[in-house]
Amino acid sequence: MFQKKDESEIKIEDSFATKLSFVIMGFANLAHKQFAKGVGFLAIEVGFIIFMIMGGFQNLINLITLGTVETHDEVVPGKILPVRVFGDNSMLFLLFGVLTCLIIAAFVMVWRANIKSARQLQVLDKQGKPIPSFLDDVKLYLDEKFHITLLALPIFGILAFTVLPLIYMICIAFTNYDRDHQVPGNLFHWVGFANFGNMLIGDERMSRSFFGILLWTIIWAFFATFTNYFAGIIVALIINQKDVKFKKLWRGILVLTIAMPQFISLLVMRCFFSDYGVVNRTLINMGVLENVDHAIKFFSDPTLAKITVICVNMWIGIPHTMLMSSGILMNIPQDLYEAATVDGANKVQMFFKITLPQIIFTTTPYLIQTLIGNINNFNLIYLLTGGGPTNANYYSAGDTDLLVTWLYKLTSGNRDYSLASTIGILIFIISATFSLITYRNTKSYKEEDAFQ
Repeated sequence: MFQKKDESEIKIEDSFATKLSFVIMGFANLAHKQFAKGVGFLAIEVGFIIFMIMGGFQNLINLITLGTVETHDEVVPGKILPVRVFGDNSMLFLLFGVLTCLIIAAFVMVWRANIKSARQLQVLDKQGKPIPSFLDDVKLYLDEKFHITLLALPIFGILAFTVLPLIYMICIAFTNYDRDHQVPGNLFHWVGFANFGNMLIGDERMSRSFFGILLWTIIWAFFATFTNYFAGIIVALIINQKDVKFKKLWRGILVLTIAMPQFISLLVMRCFFSDYGVVNRTLINMGVLENVDHAIKFFSDPTLAKITVICVNMWIGIPHTMLMSSGILMNIPQDLYEAATVDGANKVQMFFKITLPQIIFTTTPYLIQTLIGNINNFNLIYLLTGGGPTNANYYSAGDTDLLVTWLYKLTSGNRDYSLASTIGILIFIISATFSLITYRNTKSYKEEDAFQ
């Protein structure tokens, strides 16, 4: 087994300049007349020390306590009414604490780069090779390492606008930041895994809500994915039959559902299936229903609401699978079907032995991605039913709510941020675990070159 080389340890063979670089960043660069790089390393170290002294250490302390002074009223001599004195802001303490931790992690990476640079200079010096100048380094990062130059700004943006908010929201799950602990009037504190315990087994109503919504989320994701998938394949097979005319026309009609913005389609469908919508009005005019009081409760009945959202999802999702399947069907060699025909296979056998394996092999990653996407399908549920009808046994949730729509309700309506963050982490764990395990056990991953 090869052991990874640790750049952070001082070694006996290190030169004096290299050893001193462990304390004074850039010293080895300055000693070898790499003034620009040496001054850069040294400036980063000085700036980091100033930052930690001016507020970094206090940010770490505040991260641990999340504040100790609450907002309160004080009686001031000479004034009749008490004066409101604002205390600590736990939200800002948490944000600046997380930011400080990221700055420390970035500094450690720069420090290790400084040690690596010092050892490279030491090797070049022993071998008698010329030391790269500042212009040589600039040319290097504009040529061989140009990818690093291009990725520098995007990576910084990801750290600032993705990683930092993500870590912050994860930390919220381990606090009691809810409606009773709103800043700046109140403080919130660390509670460890208490939110996870309440969500899973601790709080009866909360756990009933979580597992009930989780079960519906899984059922919804399964039917929403596979109804679209297999129905899209069937539609593609029908359109691609040799005796079907105007193939482009039929595809174009189906693609119109994709061309129209999804939220418009969902709002139109919501109006269609409402108690006073087109469907119920048509049934009343046809004499099937007596009046509006006997209207079909597409969105009011829990079971019927779930069936309705699955059916509406088919209207939106089938064209996507149809287009993708059509492309695959056009590229399956006709020799396979001709050979199967010679061997006496009928169309059903050819479908299950040739067509379906080809489609499944090619579309397995898409299938997994669609399943995970349906677990987090916020738009369809929120715009179509709003999560309703309301379920009195659930905590701020309805019968058609998914975990992601429940999360939204907890934040926008109830201000239970810690519970919402807990649900977000659980959704990520479930989705990531399922995706990794499923994909790594598919033929698309194990036999990438099996189908040509």
